[in-house]
Formats: sequence, structure tokens, C-alpha cells
Amino acid sequence: MTAIDNAFEFTGRQDGPLRPRALAPGDLVVVSAPSGPLEDDAAALLARGVAELREWGFRVHRTPATSGGRRRWWAAGSPAEQAAEFNGLLRDPEVRAIVAHTGGQAAVGYLDLLDMDAVRADPKPFLGCSDLSLVHLALFGRTGLVGIHGDMATYGLGGSWQSAATAARRAELAGVYGRLLSAAEPLGPLPASASWECWRAGRASGPLIGGLLGRLVALQATPFALPAERFDGALLFWEEVDRPLSALWHDLHVLRLAGVLDRIAGMVVGVPHQVAAAGCGTDVPALREVVLDVVGDRDLPVLGQVEFGHAGPNLPLPLGVRATVDATARTLSLDEAAVRRP
Repeated sequence: MTAIDNAFEFTGRQDGPLRPRALAPGDLVVVSAPSGPLEDDAAALLARGVAELREWGFRVHRTPATSGGRRRWWAAGSPAEQAAEFNGLLRDPEVRAIVAHTGGQAAVGYLDLLDMDAVRADPKPFLGCSDLSLVHLALFGRTGLVGIHGDMATYGLGGSWQSAATAARRAELAGVYGRLLSAAEPLGPLPASASWECWRAGRASGPLIGGLLGRLVALQATPFALPAERFDGALLFWEEVDRPLSALWHDLHVLRLAGVLDRIAGMVVGVPHQVAAAGCGTDVPALREVVLDVVGDRDLPVLGQVEFGHAGPNLPLPLGVRATVDATARTLSLDEAAVRRP
């Protein structure tokens, strides 16, 4: 069976998450380019991101596609080249985790080339966000893989971690990521901050599903769409960047019309970044108003302004892992491990 045939073979619901093996000190973590290229002015950021991963105790390699000058249009390579790099990492038993160096606009081009059998045979953590939400959701939908929606190497670990976080916050986040990737036990409460907002009171538990809102909606128009029942009892988390409020309202209504909002148990909204109020005139709503306008009278706890998304740094959110949101108390806890014991 070819990778393409495998990608389109869907035999029904994947019961339970597919947890990668827990990482150990000295394991090989590879920084790859599954979407955008390395921009000329970002080499130093990537180097700092690699250094941060090494401080976590891992060996770190970079793929050739993360080199400066390696690009095709808006991507680090053609879809076939990017799939070949990613599949090679999935198939290499020495590689124990994959970290995207950045997001971009390219992941949709190779979803049908991903080697799902390699994921099932040797599941390993994949860290990324933004455009890589497509990869997370496709792998989760087809294999149940617990992907980590979290900071990437260049603009996350090498960027916002260094420019927007204190030394104490970096140490706290490194501890959270380290325990999530290396401890086969529930992480428990994520470190909350005063910025978290209760947009609708309540408490709910369920598996985490989500990512970049526009990418989630786009994926649902492809053969990789998550079946409706995968949203049953889930906690939908999402963030958005560089789009008008009207576009977010539109996408949330798409999810409403698809029945998603009637299936989920709760919602967690990240910190918006460069979300504009274009077209609103003088009647400019807050994001909270936009969300609750679509949610309507559904009995869903909604926790807003949680630290994940393009504003960075990100708290890691593992897809498929059961979590509890208490919007009233403004807490979010991971109730299951993201990785398994070797």
C-alpha cells in the first residue's frame, strides 16, 4: 500500500488516543520544516530555539529543509519534498520527537502523502501550531495520535520565549513541556494567569480537540474531516491570527451549522493576535461577545484568553487527551498523560 492509498483508507473511528513513547534524556529530537521556509532574518531565532530544546536534555538535529535559502514559493519545498522529509522522520526509529520550526501556508499540500502506517507503528510526539493544526488534526483523525499543539522552534522557543517571557516564566514553561513529554502521568492543572477570563461559567471534562480555527474549518471540507462523533463530549480549543472578527464569527457559525457546538462539552479560546475589527463601523464587539453570540444559549463553559496561539509563548495542549475546564474557577487541567511508558 502506498502512502497515498494509506492516507485515504479510513475504517472508522479510532478508539482512544495513540500515545507516543515518553521521551528520555538524550533522545533525538529533530527540528523540521513541514510548512514555511527559514526566512533570512530568522536564523538566529532558530538557533536559540534549538539551544532551548538542548537545555531540556535532548539531542537536537535540524533537517536540511530548515537551512536558509531552501524554499519553494511560500513553502520549504514542494508537497512531495515536504512529505518525504516528514515521512522519513516518522520512519526513523532513532527520531523520538519532531518539532516544527515554523508554521505557514503549506501543510494542506501533502496531507494525502503522509504515512499513517508509520505513525501507527512508531508514534512519536509532533510539536507545532498554526498551519500545523492541519497535520495534527489529520494524524489524530486517522490514527488517534496525540499531537502537541505548542510552540515551534523559530518564532516560539527562539522568539517569544526569549522576548516576551521572564526567566521564571521560561523555566515554568520548560518544566511543563518537559513533564508533558517525559512523564507518563497526568500533568494536572496548567499554570493559570490573571489574564484568563470566564466567558461562560461552568465546568466540563473531555478530550481536547482544536487548533487554528480557520484551519480546523478548512480541514472539514476535505477527506480528512473529523467525523462528527469525534466532537462528542470534547473540549474545543482554538485561536486565530491576522483575520477580522467577522471571519471568526463566520467560522464559528460554520461549526454551529455542522453540529459541532451541539456535541462539544466546553470551549477554550486562546489569546487572539492581530484580530481586527474591520467592517464593524463604530459598533465594535469584543471577541467574547462574538463567541457568545454564536454559542447562544448552549450550556457550554467557555474559558477565554488562555495562553496559546500566535501571541506566544504557548501552553502545550495535547490533542485527544482528556482535560477539565472550569471556566468559573478559570482553570484548565490535563487529566491523562500525553505519553506512555516505554
